[in-house]
Amino acid sequence: MIRVVIADDQAMIRAGLRMVLDTEPDITVVGEAADGADAITVARRTSPDVVLLDLAMPRMDGVTAAARLGALDSPPRVIVLTTFDSDENLYAALRAGASGFLLKVSPPEQLVTAIRVVASGASLLDPAVTTRVIAAFTRQPAPHRPAVLDRLTPREREVLRLLARGLANVEIARHLDLGDATVKTHVARVLMKLDLRDRAQAIIWCYEHGVVRPGESEAFMPEKA
Repeated sequence: MIRVVIADDQAMIRAGLRMVLDTEPDITVVGEAADGADAITVARRTSPDVVLLDLAMPRMDGVTAAARLGALDSPPRVIVLTTFDSDENLYAALRAGASGFLLKVSPPEQLVTAIRVVASGASLLDPAVTTRVIAAFTRQPAPHRPAVLDRLTPREREVLRLLARGLANVEIARHLDLGDATVKTHVARVLMKLDLRDRAQAIIWCYEHGVVRPGESEAFMPEKA
């Protein structure tokens, strides 16, 4: 059973989310919170697997709450919920430890799928919002090539580049003419070598370190001379 806490300052939103999740046989809502501080308290008391976290909340915002949830002894996975016109803090939330994000207007089945995906240890990035997060990097100067990339094999660097572009394992496998299991192994090794939690963190890391840049569909950072 996947244990979920809903954190949103709007009671109607919390009620609507609970109604959706209460119909799922493998998901149970174990608590609700009206702000980030309450979310921490409820999470400590109920030990959820997943926290649905609104970004814009009083007393403690979602970014701060995500970071503090990640510091708990048994940290839950965090899915950020946002409206399309107020997602300026999504990048910060992902850096703080969120494993994915969804628009509040997403269909119920997408929410349920996201919870299951994130609870399994994977990450989920809503394509409608991903471009907004990535766009923030167009305003940043190109960084130096990180030395940690030398830990990766040439094939692992190819996999990382495609992962950073948002491709799923099956798409990476097709692109590189590899088996799905082989790609899964490469992804796991990349995350381990770079000390990254999941694909969401890997995508952010790649854009932060210039592994790929916005608008560069095939670009990869050059090898050291």
